[in-house]
Amino acid sequence: MRHTFFCIDGHTAGNPVRLVAGGAPLLKGATMSERRQDFLERFDWIRTGLCFEPRGHDMMSGGFLYPPTDPANDIGILFIETSGCLPMCGHGTIGIITFGLEHGLIQPATPGSLRVEVPAGLIEIAYTVEGAKVTSVRITNVPSYVAARGIEIDVEGLGPLTVDVSYGGNYYAIVEPQGAYTGLEAMSASEILTLSPRVREAVRAAFEPVHPLDPTIRGVSHVLWADVPQGEGADGRNAVFYGDKAIDRSPCGTGTSSRLAHLAGQGKLKVGDRFVHESYIGSQFIGRVEKEVTLGDTPAIVPSIEGSAIATGFNTIWIDREDRFWDGFQVT
Repeated sequence: MRHTFFCIDGHTAGNPVRLVAGGAPLLKGATMSERRQDFLERFDWIRTGLCFEPRGHDMMSGGFLYPPTDPANDIGILFIETSGCLPMCGHGTIGIITFGLEHGLIQPATPGSLRVEVPAGLIEIAYTVEGAKVTSVRITNVPSYVAARGIEIDVEGLGPLTVDVSYGGNYYAIVEPQGAYTGLEAMSASEILTLSPRVREAVRAAFEPVHPLDPTIRGVSHVLWADVPQGEGADGRNAVFYGDKAIDRSPCGTGTSSRLAHLAGQGKLKVGDRFVHESYIGSQFIGRVEKEVTLGDTPAIVPSIEGSAIATGFNTIWIDREDRFWDGFQVT
């Protein structure tokens, strides 16, 4: 049987976004979190087929639009990428909202703002438009917090490291310059791809974070290598590793949220402070600490992230089960 998916492809700050505008499966669930679990159980072949080779690549990321589960909200988003069906994706949200608005797939109740359901919770969107183009999208993200501090690991090729784990919609092992890690300028992309899985494996062996309100959100999925900025106007730089072989080309939305929570927990940022985050390729997101909250009994912040996206074309993709590689593959 052939399954057809109509996609709008593009990128946010250099990282790919594939909005699957036609072909989304009908999902069961009273929340986007429950819909995510249903997708993982019954339809994960769509994610692998669209994101893995030969229809995708190691960095491929995207998602589907769904009607909201609460009529007070505008839209729901389910995320897919090579690393899985994520609870939240910041660069993906910026791209999906941009493409959806520009092509009439999203009709806001209030122009300039949206209430969006994602598996991690409810996010709020403010966007600006010039003519037919969405020029910026600002996400007020889910509450973000530091899950663990001072995890000591030993990494082949780097030696001992002390890392923290922070949540911004996904869980990140945050590595600041120390010991043999002197900063990103001393690490090639191939070294990041080699060392990051070792860091993630060591952190996973030591600690498994679980979201205080949703136990389906658990485990360290990403590694964020923090560094001082290079670009004009930036306050920090990062390289985020995800999946098996991917370095985020954008500054990473949930990674920036995690870093904001991390810096706020260190007393380096306070409510109202702005933090411009620079990616491995030099693109930027504007982050801000919006307010302090609690997540269950855990101190947290509400961060915002602002950026822009560019659509690059339409793509009609077939997944045909007669194809030997119908559900995709990865070369490791």
